Amino acid sequence: MAIRILTLSRYLVGSLSIILLTAALAGRASQTRIPDPAADISISMAKGKQTAVFAGGCFWGVEAVFEHLKGVSVVVSGYSGGNEATANYELVSAGESEHAEAVEITYDPSQISYGQLLKIYFAVAHDPTELNRQGPDEGTQYRSAIFFTNDEQKQVASAYIQQLNQAQVFSNPIVTQLVPLTAFYAAEDYHQDFVARNPNYPYVVAHDLPKLSQLREQFPDLYKK
Repeated sequence: MAIRILTLSRYLVGSLSIILLTAALAGRASQTRIPDPAADISISMAKGKQTAVFAGGCFWGVEAVFEHLKGVSVVVSGYSGGNEATANYELVSAGESEHAEAVEITYDPSQISYGQLLKIYFAVAHDPTELNRQGPDEGTQYRSAIFFTNDEQKQVASAYIQQLNQAQVFSNPIVTQLVPLTAFYAAEDYHQDFVARNPNYPYVVAHDLPKLSQLREQFPDLYKK
């Protein structure tokens, strides 16, 4: 926890800074409007519960966003991209592993599609144009990455990234990595449901609650309380 608190202190000084930063993030996020994926995985190809693994900076906020989607049953914060021996917060947050902070999403494709999850990932969960960082968090552990579990996920994600870049939805190119999932390791218990359990934590107030506000306002049909 110390690393994230120290990183935060360099950017936030007092409650006024938190309020100003929150407002700025909310304003920037509300301007992001992206199209639906031109390609998606059909329900017939994705029967029963499915999983998706995304990395996009601190997993607290990413987890919170996907937990508030209809059709999503479970979201787990964890680590992907490295080996089991280094799958712990101390090493990952210090940049001493190959892992990225990631979330594993279990969803019902009859209620929400993989393409819709991708749309939320790019529009709300994080900024896909930031390379090896996300907001105040710096390092490859905070990289933007989609860990695909099968060829269908890979094809849909790749096509969507190309679609968004061609449409110039973002002012800068998308830097999201597209890599096969080799393993997902759940993070320590105190990281799970962190936003829900710590809504007044300064980092959460500044960086995560604005995402939930944007999700509720921009995607009311998908939002789950």
